Amino acid sequence: MIRVRFAPSPTGFLHIGGARTALFNWMYARSQGGKFILRIEDTDLERSKKEYLDEILISMKWLGLDWDELYLQSDRFEIYRGYAKKLLDQGLAYQDGTAVILKMPQKQIKIYDLIRGEIDFETETLKDQVLLKSDGSPTYSFACVIDDALMEISHVIRGEDHISNTPKQIVIYEALGLKIPKFAHLPLIMGTDGARLSKRFGAVAVSDYQKEGFLPEALVNYLMLLGWSPGSNQEKVPMAQALKSFSIKKINKAAAAFSLDKLKWLNTQYIKELDTVKLVELLLPLLKEKEFWDDDFDRKKLENIIDLYKGRISTLNDFLDWTDYIFIEKIIVDSEAKEKLGADRSKEFCSLGEQLEKLKDYQPEIIEKVFRELVDELGLNAKDLIHPMRVVLTGKSVGPGLFETMAVLGKEKTVKRLKEAQFN
Repeated sequence: MIRVRFAPSPTGFLHIGGARTALFNWMYARSQGGKFILRIEDTDLERSKKEYLDEILISMKWLGLDWDELYLQSDRFEIYRGYAKKLLDQGLAYQDGTAVILKMPQKQIKIYDLIRGEIDFETETLKDQVLLKSDGSPTYSFACVIDDALMEISHVIRGEDHISNTPKQIVIYEALGLKIPKFAHLPLIMGTDGARLSKRFGAVAVSDYQKEGFLPEALVNYLMLLGWSPGSNQEKVPMAQALKSFSIKKINKAAAAFSLDKLKWLNTQYIKELDTVKLVELLLPLLKEKEFWDDDFDRKKLENIIDLYKGRISTLNDFLDWTDYIFIEKIIVDSEAKEKLGADRSKEFCSLGEQLEKLKDYQPEIIEKVFRELVDELGLNAKDLIHPMRVVLTGKSVGPGLFETMAVLGKEKTVKRLKEAQFN
């Protein structure tokens, strides 16, 4: 049976690179009817923190990467010490103080990487390997080998930055007489400048993307396309479809470039196609946090607002930026919007406000009819009022159709802002 694992260390949050490694392992297991094991490598007792472990588990669940088995290496120290003693008894390792060190044999090691093909190593360039540190805790490679063997991991799929660890681990497998798994080393994720991914290009925690209002489906979709393709130019790939065509051998060995713009574009597509009722549930916590929402607010009105904007927003947080004018009493006009105000139109706006105030049916088409009648009466071009009106009502220079905007703003706030419009 196919058994793969993702083995994060709880010394920091789950970042994008780790999330993609987890995703490819999960996809391989699910596509092959295998098992996906989550192993927490918390042998560094000083640097491992519960807050990081909790964040990793929450982020994995948010991404939809469910696991079949969960292990913590901190629970397994006696197992590692038992194997270290075995190597000491066989004369394959020695003690330096309380540390246990493996003697490095002089030989050539060949592995067949499922992504990169054959890789050769000469062990003469490697030092003897510490297995147990002086405090009794295992080193990364020693614990990794024992756990992969005991957990019957069939394929080790990890980042190419681990290639240098592979020959050291193979020597440990051979010394212990354990079965060696197949290896696949994933390409690194780079920034659009070709350098290692940094915070400037998106090397932040998965939880940060959640806080910024990205949908998990969009982030997973984007990550799966960083180094792998379903065989078409398709950008939005349903997971069920992806699993049918997923193969380790189709993973590109060249580094993948992370583009925040592409991720935002993809997130926009997912938001656009999301059911409005579902979008309400996702946005409510954000609205409540901003104190934009109380139980008196009309839920149907919120759905209308969402329908008006969901084709424009790249993230859930964008919705708050676009629509804050609806929920607050006093708007702030940004500097770019102020330039659109032009000549003083306070009299015209006041007249329009008075006409709108009389309406019983406050719908976009009715609002537009009243507006155009006033424009004709005053002998003006519609554009003379439309741009400054948007600024006065929303504080922004761009947005959806003006009359739809006025409808979701509501008659009371629209009239009030028109009558109190300031142009100086």
